[in-house]
Amino acid sequence: MRMPSDDAQGDGAQRDGAGNGAEASGLAEMMDGSKDGARAVVLPAHERPTALLPLFAPLRGLQGVGPALERRLAKLLGLADPAVLDLLTHRPASFLDTAPAERLEPADEGLVRTLAVRILAHHPAPASHRPFRVAAAGAAGEIELVFFGNVQRMVEQRFPIGGEVLIQGRVQRFGERWQMAHPDSLRPDEAGLPLAVYPSSEGLHQGTIRGLVRRALGKLAELPEWLEPELVRAAGWPSFAEAVRRIHARPDAKAEARLAMDELLAGQLGLQIARRSRESAPGRAVQGDGRLREGLLVSLPFPLTRDQEQATAEILADMAQPQPMLRLLQGDVGAGKTLVALLAMLAAVEAGHQAALMAPTDVLAAQHAQGLARLLAPLGLEPLLLAARIKGKERQAIIRRLQSGEPALVVGTHALLQEDAAFADLALAVIDEQHRFGVRQRLTLRAKGAAVDLLLMTATPIPRTAAMSAYGDIATSVIAERPPGRQPIATAAVPVERIAEVHDAVRRRLERGERVYWVCPLVEVSLREDQAAVEARVEELRLLFGDAVGVVHGRLKDAAKDEAMRAFAEGRTSLLVATTVIEVGVDVPEASLIVIEAAERFGLAQLHQLRGRVGRGRTASACILLWRPPLSATAGARLNALRRTNDGFALAEEDLRLRGPGEILGERQSGVPVLRLADLQRHAELIPMAAAAARRALADDPGLRQPRGAALRLLLHLFRRTDALGLLDGG
Repeated sequence: MRMPSDDAQGDGAQRDGAGNGAEASGLAEMMDGSKDGARAVVLPAHERPTALLPLFAPLRGLQGVGPALERRLAKLLGLADPAVLDLLTHRPASFLDTAPAERLEPADEGLVRTLAVRILAHHPAPASHRPFRVAAAGAAGEIELVFFGNVQRMVEQRFPIGGEVLIQGRVQRFGERWQMAHPDSLRPDEAGLPLAVYPSSEGLHQGTIRGLVRRALGKLAELPEWLEPELVRAAGWPSFAEAVRRIHARPDAKAEARLAMDELLAGQLGLQIARRSRESAPGRAVQGDGRLREGLLVSLPFPLTRDQEQATAEILADMAQPQPMLRLLQGDVGAGKTLVALLAMLAAVEAGHQAALMAPTDVLAAQHAQGLARLLAPLGLEPLLLAARIKGKERQAIIRRLQSGEPALVVGTHALLQEDAAFADLALAVIDEQHRFGVRQRLTLRAKGAAVDLLLMTATPIPRTAAMSAYGDIATSVIAERPPGRQPIATAAVPVERIAEVHDAVRRRLERGERVYWVCPLVEVSLREDQAAVEARVEELRLLFGDAVGVVHGRLKDAAKDEAMRAFAEGRTSLLVATTVIEVGVDVPEASLIVIEAAERFGLAQLHQLRGRVGRGRTASACILLWRPPLSATAGARLNALRRTNDGFALAEEDLRLRGPGEILGERQSGVPVLRLADLQRHAELIPMAAAAARRALADDPGLRQPRGAALRLLLHLFRRTDALGLLDGG
C-alpha cells in the first residue's frame, strides 16, 4: 500500500493415528499464539496409552476383514485407515423389532418384518438375469425369498432345505405371493430383541456391520472415569465402556447422553487448553491514531450500522491488548463484514504495521482488491494484490515492498502462503471465508509475523450451539443488521415443468437492462452428468437469448473464469450460467434475479449464499428455486424455509433442526466439525455443562497430572485431541 504524504495526507492439522479430520480441533491449534504459529501442528503425536491400543487397532485386524471389506468400511466411516474405535462410535440409526410376525396382512406390504420360517425348496435361476428363488413357510404363511446375482452357494449354506431360520426384510406382494428380497438371517438369540440398523453404504450389509460391531465390542475394556463422580451419579449415567455397549443394544437415552458429554468435554477441554496457551503467549498491542479510519468513515456515503460499529469496537479493543487476538466475525450475506475488516487493517497500518486479507479464490481476491481500492482512493491509499495471476517482475516488486517493512495492506490468495511471500512486520491477518482454508494454511499465514492478530470471517451464520461446540468461548462478533439499501429478496419455488414461465421472467429482467444468474448444480459424484446438463442449459438459453449468455464453472482455467466474470460485471453479457463458483463474494449490483436449478440438491446454507448474489443494488430482486420431482420432505422443508425468510441466522437454526446430528447443512461452509456421538439439538444443554466441567478440571489440575487428570488425558486421546496435549506439555 502506498502511504499518503504528510501534506496530502490454504490442509488439515496433524492427525492422531487413524483420526477424524482435525478441522474439529483446528481452532485449538490456531489459538496457539507462539511466534512460529504452527507449533501445535508440528508437535510429534503423543504416545498412545497402552489401555487404548486395542481400540486404535486397525479394523483389518478384526476377523473377516480383508482388503475389500476394509475399503468399504473406510468409505462408510469417512476415514482412510479406520480403527476399532471408529466402528464402535458408528451409532445405529434406528432399531427394528425382531419379534416374529404371526401373520402378514395387506397393510404389511412395503414394511420390514421378521419371520420364523422353514426352508421348503430351492429354485435356481433359469437364466443369468433371473433371480434365485427359495420357497419357505411359517406361522405367517408361505413366502418366497428372492436373491439376485451369483448367490447359489451362499443361499445353499445360509438357507439349507429343511432348515428353520429367522429372517428379516421388506415384504412385498407379487401377484398372490408374498416375497422378501435378500433377507437378513438372524441368530436365534436375537429373536425378540431390538436389532440395530446402521448407516451403511454400497456393498455393506446390515448383518456384516452387526457382526463386526460384536467383534469390536470384544476389544472394549473399562477405562478410568474422567467425568466428575457427582455428575455421573446425578445423571444416572453408565461408564464409557458400558455406554458404548448399550448404544448398540437398544435405544438408551442415558447412554447416548453420556457419550455425547464425553465427546463435547474432549472438545471443550482442547479448546480451553489452546486458549490458555494463546493467552499466555507473548503478544503486542496494536493501536493506531485513527486518522485513516476517520478519513474512510467521512468519505463513505452511508454511516456504519450499529452492529458494524459494535464489531469494529470489539476488534480494535482486542488488537489493543498485549495478547494475540483471535476473533470470529460472523455476518450474513451482504452484512458489511469487509468494511469492518478494513477498519481493523487500517488501524494496523496507522500503527506502522502490515495487514493481510486472504481470500479462497483469485476471483474473490481480485474483487476484494478492487472494492478496497475504491474505498481507499479518497485516502490516497492503494491495496496490493498478490494472487496466482500476479507473476514475474510485478510479483517480485510486491514482495520487495512487503519485505521492506513499509506499512502496507495486501490482499491475496494462497499465494500469500508461499515461502518467498515474506512480511517484515505483519500485525493483522484477516481470513475471509475461513472454512475454505485448512488449518495448516491459516497457521502458515499467522506464522508470517510475530504474535499476529487473527480475524476469521464467515458469511455462513453458525447456530449458537454449533458455534459453542466448534469454537468454545472464542470471541465472536456478529453483524446481523442489513446495511442501508439492502432489500429482502422475493423467493419462489417453481417445479421444472413451469420452466417456460421462468424463461419469461428472465426475459423481462434482461429487457429492463438488469442482469441474471442461472445456477446449475455441479457435484463431484456426477461430474459428467452435471457438466452435460450445464452445457445443455447454456445451449438452450443461447437459443433464447443469444450472445447475452455467458458461462462460468470451476473447471474453466482461471483466466477464462475471470474474463467471464468481468464480462458479466461490465454488462457485456447479461445472463450468466454458472455453477456454485459464484457462491461467495461475487458482487454485481445490477444482478436482480437468480435462478437456481435443481434447488432440491443444494443445502440450505448454500442456497442462502447463492441467493445473496442478488439484492445488492437498488432494484427489487428475486430468487427462483427450480426443483425437480419427486421432492423429499426434507428438501421441501428447506425450500419453504428459504421462501419464508431472508434471515441467515434463522435459516441456520432451521438447518440444524432439519438435518439433525452430524448433518448440519453447510457444515463444510461453516467449518463446524462433524460430531459422531453428540447431537447438537438433543444435547444442546450439555455444551455449557461440558465447558464448565473443562474449566473446573483445568483450574483444579492445570497440567492434568492427578489421577482424574490422567483419565482426562485418555479422553483427549480417545477423541483425537492430542494437539491439546501438545500445547499442555509443550510449555
